[in-house]
Amino acid sequence: MNRRLEDDPSVYKTLLESTKAIPWKIDWNSLTFSYIGPQIEALLGWEPDTWVTVQDWAARMHEEDRERVVNFCVSQSQAGVDHEADYRALTKDGRYVWIRDVVHVVRNPEGEVEALIGFMFDISERKQTEQKLIDLQKELEKLSFKDGLTGVANRRMFDSVMEVEWLNAKRNRQPLSLIMIDIDYFKQYNDHYGHLQGDDCLKRVSQVLSESATRAKDFVARFGGEEFVLVLPESNEEAAAAVAERCRKAIFKLQIAHEKSDISQLLSISLGVGTVTPGPNDQLLEFINCVDQRLYLAKQNGRNCIVTHNN
Repeated sequence: MNRRLEDDPSVYKTLLESTKAIPWKIDWNSLTFSYIGPQIEALLGWEPDTWVTVQDWAARMHEEDRERVVNFCVSQSQAGVDHEADYRALTKDGRYVWIRDVVHVVRNPEGEVEALIGFMFDISERKQTEQKLIDLQKELEKLSFKDGLTGVANRRMFDSVMEVEWLNAKRNRQPLSLIMIDIDYFKQYNDHYGHLQGDDCLKRVSQVLSESATRAKDFVARFGGEEFVLVLPESNEEAAAAVAERCRKAIFKLQIAHEKSDISQLLSISLGVGTVTPGPNDQLLEFINCVDQRLYLAKQNGRNCIVTHNN
């Protein structure tokens, strides 16, 4: 059997052309195709006789992949190293198919590169699966920074954003403002109206706070429980106080009934506001604690009010 196979090259050709992989051979000196399997037409639409030189191969590659793949394959081939390359190949009807080229370098008795032989594989399904996994990972990362109930950023995201904005403010010597917000008597609200209505209340409050932070660089997050934070980069004390008052009035305009509040028949919020242009000796945690203390003072002062450094 082995002798019959060796004596009949057509058997090898039949075996090659019956696989899904697409065999090919390139003469190194002329950089021309001496063979490419007929399967290429079924996959890409290009007839085998249109694959004449390596220029045809390169020209039918996505422009974003071409330089990287061609340079890599040429350098590896010149070094006589077997290699693999993934790229998007252009079909005759204008689509792209992901291809993996597996290349073996053939040398002559003197050790010089004589030819390249290899197989093209359609890896489109694999790439689609990989992309789905990447998209899923990005979505999971996004969800890990989002509060599951309200949809705004969570405490983890706040910590990351605040650290970045602190460094930016310190580097650029610009003010950074922070507003900490607490829904007044929210425990009593939950106890009286129930947790489902309490959840709805948190959602409505987070939406209003997001709408009150009008600039693209402003950032809203749920700090925990019924507490929220607004990060206002490049905002001075006056601007931050104005945003805080806008938030307080916007919550009042919701007209959410709160029968168990000790200060109002409507839902209200208390706010602590701080602004700093961080210097070399300033610490982020100290600044956050300072603003948190102002929120505490707002609650001590009767709630439904704002405390800045001036009051």
